[in-house]
Amino acid sequence: EVQLVESGGGVVQPGGSLRLSCVASGFIFSDERMSWFRQAPGKEREGVSCMRSDGSTYYADSVKGRFTISRDNAKNAVFLQMNSLKPGDTGPYYCARSVVDISCSDVSGAYYSPPIEYDYWGQGTQVTVSS
Repeated sequence: EVQLVESGGGVVQPGGSLRLSCVASGFIFSDERMSWFRQAPGKEREGVSCMRSDGSTYYADSVKGRFTISRDNAKNAVFLQMNSLKPGDTGPYYCARSVVDISCSDVSGAYYSPPIEYDYWGQGTQVTVSS
């Protein structure tokens, strides 16, 4: 059974940092593209960052330069280091397993990794950025 379990969320002041973790089980983790999504209040779920099995990383413009995705295949885990957090980063964060191990950018180079490309999701961990 595939499982994804996130942790690391919390309440932080603007400018602060958090590190999210997602531990996976039930599949060969090292073979899969993994991503982080978030869902701001009243908005659709959006992709934040993804990492392919070969280590390639991609970021949405809204988080580029502030967030860093990484993975530890020995621990079946993917991480999201979030720095310089803003109130607009508030919401639940989900890790997800992709059904395809392809680029997370479109032909123009913009971040593109829609939810339909993912088959398993964690339960989410809440991030709240507030003073």
